[in-house]
Amino acid sequence: MSTRSIGLDDELHPYLLDASLRESPLLAELRAETAALPEARMQIAPEQGQFMALLARLTGARRYLEIGTFTGYSSLVIAEALPADGRIVTCDLSREWTDIAGRYWRRAGVEDRIDLRLGPAADTLQALREEDPAVEPFDLAFIDADKTGYREYYEHCLALLAPGGLVMIDNTLWHGTVADRSDRREDTVAIREFNRFVHRDERVDLSLVPIGDGLTLARKRAA
Repeated sequence: MSTRSIGLDDELHPYLLDASLRESPLLAELRAETAALPEARMQIAPEQGQFMALLARLTGARRYLEIGTFTGYSSLVIAEALPADGRIVTCDLSREWTDIAGRYWRRAGVEDRIDLRLGPAADTLQALREEDPAVEPFDLAFIDADKTGYREYYEHCLALLAPGGLVMIDNTLWHGTVADRSDRREDTVAIREFNRFVHRDERVDLSLVPIGDGLTLARKRAA
């Protein structure tokens, strides 16, 4: 028995992957290609991806909204979990990174289910909110982009989610620095303030899961 979450050291983490990870060969290949990029640290952990896919299946999600595509691992892992009529809208600024994503989406046969929108995420999300109000709301959302924009992206996601929908927010433990009050870097402060806000937000049910770099789960309550 334990009264706190276990830490993952350099011996236990490989064991966790060996004992539980069911990563498709295509996802593994994408993760390896991404690992060679200078920005590789932006890639989510594979065990986090698998957990997110499980959440997609558990919630019966059909429509998924993503803020921060990078090289496409998170969108691909969710695409593999959605039903055949599932649809994804994903936002990013980088053509270079999303070109890598597109190659893997095509190889996986899911490219026609994914609507990639390049440009500032806040603009894309506002445009989605202004589209035909009869358009079906989203069931699941994932925020993994610039940290100072988290609060704005979160508000857009809540507006776009159906009641009972789930928004997942990445990096909310921020390498542990959120607990260091002497760390006043802009991103650290932004995440710390975001965490404080969501903790008090009565519109959602909440859990911060210590997987990857911290994954906050916020379920939209019915009005």
